[in-house]
Amino acid sequence: MKILLALILAAAIGYFLGSLNFSIIVVKLMKGKDIRTVGSKNAGLTNTYRCFGPACAGITLAGDLCKGILAVSLSQLFASLLKAGFAPDNDVKYIGFIAGLCAIIGHVFPIYYGFKGGKGVLVGVSAFLIIEPRVFLALILIFAAVLALSKYVSLASIMSAAYAPIAVFLMSLIVDHVGFGRSLLYTVLCIPMTAMVIYMHRTNIERLREGSESKFSFKFKKH
Repeated sequence: MKILLALILAAAIGYFLGSLNFSIIVVKLMKGKDIRTVGSKNAGLTNTYRCFGPACAGITLAGDLCKGILAVSLSQLFASLLKAGFAPDNDVKYIGFIAGLCAIIGHVFPIYYGFKGGKGVLVGVSAFLIIEPRVFLALILIFAAVLALSKYVSLASIMSAAYAPIAVFLMSLIVDHVGFGRSLLYTVLCIPMTAMVIYMHRTNIERLREGSESKFSFKFKKH
């Protein structure tokens, strides 16, 4: 019963916090526009930067990172208070994956904005800052390396997302020594997060195949 309650709380906290799309909020407040009607029409960091510059993008970055961090932190706190973790150490890491997944779902299908949001990369990555900081660092390094080599934000996002379950498994089994069973559980819980992010990049994947995907640059178009 405690575990069920912890799961319900994590799902609710993750989804409702994830639905706070800071790209939509920031652009509306600072520019009076709907980010979903300009540029690529994606309510995400890259489109915000390209269309409205570093100020809007910086605030969006901070907001989307914070909501993922807060969702996981609160969910794990409540699970810990409920004693809903794995004995004997009351390990509540598994709850973080549930909160992270639901935060991604909220970001992609926000209840506050007609279920039309972004692609969930930032909130997904930020969840790992609390779940497993070393995995977070690995994903950031992979993202930066792929982006530097290819200039494609979408490819960097897909590659870092795809590596997440592998990083979780290796970190849990080899570094943290939590055992094969628990390492496998964490990996299985991570896979839906990865799948969601990659699925939301399906149009980008098609453009990458066609060679028509836009490369990232520090220039932005004024709207």
